[in-house]
Amino acid sequence: MGLDMYLEKRNYVKQWEHKGDDNVEVTVLTKHGEQVSHIKPERVSYVIEEVGYWRKANHIHNWFVENVQDGKDDCGDYWVNKEDLEKLLSLCKQIIEDPSKAKELLPTRSGFFFGNTEYDEYYISSIEHTIDILESVLSEVDDRGYLRGEIYYSSSW
Repeated sequence: MGLDMYLEKRNYVKQWEHKGDDNVEVTVLTKHGEQVSHIKPERVSYVIEEVGYWRKANHIHNWFVENVQDGKDDCGDYWVNKEDLEKLLSLCKQIIEDPSKAKELLPTRSGFFFGNTEYDEYYISSIEHTIDILESVLSEVDDRGYLRGEIYYSSSW
């Protein structure tokens, strides 16, 4: 029980005959080497990847609630644009450079089973983890500078 947070990348792969060479084809799905027969590849529209996971990083959750979710802390799925990810990455890097800015830049958020609200080594460790996640996600851009896939944030507790 507690605050679990997810960053997902949704990749659109719907098979359309009119898309020609640009079409992504999902042909066979397997689990433990065996074909999964109850999932029909021709009906698959999205492949969803978990690109980030946090546990009780309430300061990161607070940032998403305030900057992406319009202040609504409702465990919904929220689309996150590239610029928002870049802003969060910048804040995290500033905190690593000067941890005394943590409370100002990424304040903690208390809640039912949200974890510690101290600005301690766990806080800094989760900032470093966030940097790793965001740098990985932001490295996946196409030749026009757009993220490959759509990024969504969600949480549960």
